[in-house]
Amino acid sequence: MHELGIVFYIIRDVKKAAEENGVSRVSGVVMEIGEVSTIVPEYLLDCWRWAADKEPMLRGCELKIHTVPAVSWCDSCKQEFPTVAHGKICPHCGSDTTWLLRGNGVEIKEIEVPS
Repeated sequence: MHELGIVFYIIRDVKKAAEENGVSRVSGVVMEIGEVSTIVPEYLLDCWRWAADKEPMLRGCELKIHTVPAVSWCDSCKQEFPTVAHGKICPHCGSDTTWLLRGNGVEIKEIEVPS
C-alpha cells in the first residue's frame, strides 16, 4: 500500500504551505487524483485519517478527493477518448497510436482554513 507514503508527502507539503502563509490550522485539503493514477481513494482516506490526526495543525482535517477522468489522445485521427473504457485503441479510428493526455496525476488543489 503506497497510499501511506503519499499521505506523508501530502502532509509535508500542506504543513509547509500553511507555515509559509502564517496558518496555524488546516480544516480541509482538496486533492485531484487521476482515474488511472494507481491510488486507491479509500486507502488514501484511511491513511489520511490516521496520519493527519497525529499532527496538531491537521487534527480533524478533512481530505476531499476529486477524480480526474483518464483521457487519451489519438495521433491518427486527432481526437480524445475515455481511456478506461477503450484502453489504448482509439474508438474513433481503431488506431493504437495513442497516448494518455490526462488522468494519471496527483495534485493538491486547495488547502482550506477555518473561517
